[in-house]
Amino acid sequence: MEHTTFESTEERTFQYQNSLPPLPVPSLDESFKKYLDAVKPFLNKEEYRRTFEIVKKFEHGIGKELQHKLLERAKVKKNWLEEWWLNSAYLDVRMPTQLNFNVGGPTPFLEHYWPPKEGTQVERGAIAVWHIFNFWNLLRRERYIVDKVGETPLDMNQFRMLFSTCKVPGITRDSITSYFRTEREGDCPSHVVVMCRGRIFTFNAVHDGHILTPPEIHRQLAYIQKRCHTESNGPGVSALTTEERTRWAKIREYLINLDPKNVSVLETIQRSLFVISLDDASPEDYCMITLLTLTGDPTIRWGDKSYNFLIFSNGTFGTNCDHSPFDGIVLIGMNEYVDWKVMENEGLWKGSHKIRDIPWPEELVFTVDLKVLDDIRLAKEQYQKQASDLQLINYAFTSFGKKLVKELKLHPDTLVQLALQLAYYKLHRRPGCCYETATTRMFYHGRTETMRSCTIEAVEWCQAMLDPAVTPHKRQQLMLKAFERHNKLMSENQNGKGFDRHLLGLQILAKEQGLPVPELYTDPAFTRRIVVVCTAWKSCPETDAEKLLQTVFQNFYAMAQLMGRAQL
Repeated sequence: MEHTTFESTEERTFQYQNSLPPLPVPSLDESFKKYLDAVKPFLNKEEYRRTFEIVKKFEHGIGKELQHKLLERAKVKKNWLEEWWLNSAYLDVRMPTQLNFNVGGPTPFLEHYWPPKEGTQVERGAIAVWHIFNFWNLLRRERYIVDKVGETPLDMNQFRMLFSTCKVPGITRDSITSYFRTEREGDCPSHVVVMCRGRIFTFNAVHDGHILTPPEIHRQLAYIQKRCHTESNGPGVSALTTEERTRWAKIREYLINLDPKNVSVLETIQRSLFVISLDDASPEDYCMITLLTLTGDPTIRWGDKSYNFLIFSNGTFGTNCDHSPFDGIVLIGMNEYVDWKVMENEGLWKGSHKIRDIPWPEELVFTVDLKVLDDIRLAKEQYQKQASDLQLINYAFTSFGKKLVKELKLHPDTLVQLALQLAYYKLHRRPGCCYETATTRMFYHGRTETMRSCTIEAVEWCQAMLDPAVTPHKRQQLMLKAFERHNKLMSENQNGKGFDRHLLGLQILAKEQGLPVPELYTDPAFTRRIVVVCTAWKSCPETDAEKLLQTVFQNFYAMAQLMGRAQL
């Protein structure tokens, strides 16, 4: 836990938004120097020479014109990238997004008060949902603390997109609808949607101006659970959200035309605070929880919702969220809040058990026909086929943690990134094309930049670690050099001096101007090493995820020993 204070009495959550600096436009020469450094580990001398010439031709040719236009755009848009990034990275994507783009994982953590126990789904779920309601209320009242780096406030706009937000499929481009409002801005939705065994229900999180208590939430969830466990399963319309985006958009239009009542159901789901999924599965460890959050039952989660809260049968929890409106830091903030509150209250509800006269949950029923039912069947089949092609390992390294790493005057994140590089190099004897996300939230509506973690310095260190002729002292020097390089690049990326988003902006401008695709963007160095970037194990299909992770753990020991901790 980084902090225990979540509520601010002096600052409002979104008060610094308008005073944040605009996202800067890097210079061409800086970006291309970093680009050449990033591709160099993967090219031979002849390939690098060719790429170097292509870069210089672009930089002194059409690149100048595009850079000028980009600078002009930045004069009128406080974040020149925002719209382009949202569209190109998320909304224009046509492949199924639930498995390919959505983010998920376990929460709250199991080590505290809630180890798996069958039959606790509703009891624990009610308490966790209550904490989530309170987090929503903090945002509504603008009392959630402002994230900062030192005294510098960070952009908090993404927190507005956690609740009452949903992606809507389009034929060629999706869109995002968000209904969240702070109390100063006015009313906003306050209902949740609950999905169980293919059926959909809704109830309000607030009654007579007060958030429902855990006993009241328990009553609502128990009612839904009982009905779904004693009556027939529903059609599982939400499985359609796992489809290819254009196909889902067409099916959605068919649903709307089939019965006007379907529009009301869709809007109720889209406007809801979030979706609660009552899942019949009973995962007992992080591996299974994480796997099920990403690949579980598609009939009880709405893949386009910004937040699906998964409550499993044995009282464990997970999340599945559409990635387009926000990045992982938003989930981390809320999950940290919920986890801390669970510990603070010892996993219990210590208040009144009196239940007010609140309305029972209402079932939302889609009108479907044989075509829609067949579409649901096909969606489930393609989802299950794709979900089966995923290997996921989620182990905890407990021998030492970031406290020791900081004592060694190393950065914990950099240690993990370099350990990944070394693990891949050990397994395949070549560099791993990999990236790490850097936040740009110091700027107005900033989201992320791509930090290229396979540096020349990292490769030289990996080679030294596999060369028995290299002394431990030399290995240590090379490792520290790789640490220094990684940390420098990360700092530059966070300060708006990365190159990936810059090159993307120039590429989009060329397309908008109707220009031929510049050679820079068809060069194999770009198409193979920049566009098709993936995690180390995915870039090499024969890599076994478990073997890779075990090698990473071994590298943690080796790196600590290089710093004089031989006893490890």
